[in-house]
Amino acid sequence: MKNSKHFLLSIIILSAILLGACNLPSGQNDGDADPTSVASTIIASTANAVFTHAAETAAAVNGIPSATTAPEATALPTNTLIPTIPPITATNTPIPCNRASFVKDVNYPDNTEVAAGASFTKTWQIQNNGSCTWTSGYVLLFDSGDQMGAPATATITAGTVAPGATVNISVDLTAPATPGTYQGKFKLRSPDNIVFGINADAQGPFWLKIVVPVPPTLPPPPPPIHSSGPLAIASSFSGNLDDGADDIWYHKVAANDDYIEPKVGATIVKWGGSQPSIDQCTGAALAGNAITLDNALVNQYICYETDQGRFGYFKVTAYDGSTLNIDYLTWD
Repeated sequence: MKNSKHFLLSIIILSAILLGACNLPSGQNDGDADPTSVASTIIASTANAVFTHAAETAAAVNGIPSATTAPEATALPTNTLIPTIPPITATNTPIPCNRASFVKDVNYPDNTEVAAGASFTKTWQIQNNGSCTWTSGYVLLFDSGDQMGAPATATITAGTVAPGATVNISVDLTAPATPGTYQGKFKLRSPDNIVFGINADAQGPFWLKIVVPVPPTLPPPPPPIHSSGPLAIASSFSGNLDDGADDIWYHKVAANDDYIEPKVGATIVKWGGSQPSIDQCTGAALAGNAITLDNALVNQYICYETDQGRFGYFKVTAYDGSTLNIDYLTWD
């Protein structure tokens, strides 16, 4: 603002000089200087001074530093306040009076196989994690699922179960008769008829789960035995293996030339050294052919069909050239 005033003052001075030059008196002496030249010189000097001052003023306005320009002050940072976080206050949640917690299956864990129709006793270990003591008035209560013969309620203790203590709770059950997977769910009930269970909300049931397997396929029972026992047959004699006519004959042709032959209506076949079953004897190639009798036949089995159509086997237990000893069994 101050520089502008200086510039305006310079213009005024220059104008005054110009006006004064125009009013100077005219001289008649040829030796005097030309007034016009003098005025031009004065104007040029003044204009030069004015323009020089204007340039300095413009440089100052445009921010061009000069030797007398003072440095700008630097602003100092200020402190910023950090907000204070209020402390977190813990809230105590009251423990319900009646609440339980499952600890473990004492027996019959999930998916245990139990035979169809079998009686068994399931036991759980349960913790009292409520705030009230359990007394003999507290009972086990069937809740849902497969009841398996469980009573509607059962006593859980004859004494007391304090908060934090555990108790084994048992119930008598019967496995279903049909193969499959079965699950029964249970809860507890207080003397004032409050039903409760496990988990944080005291509403979850605890349970048992068993599998009744498909029974194994058993072989059919053997047919009843018609007759059996030891039998001694002398050479050239025959023996009866049921209650009909004789079925085998100890045929002695000559010394060391002995045979076992089937009688009329009967058939025989040599089986081997293992005891045959009825299915094996009925499926064997029975025929009316004689079997050579010698010491090699001792402890061997022979299948037969009697003249009455009954199947059986006998084992040669001894042979001495004159007597044939056997143990036989005839199925009915």
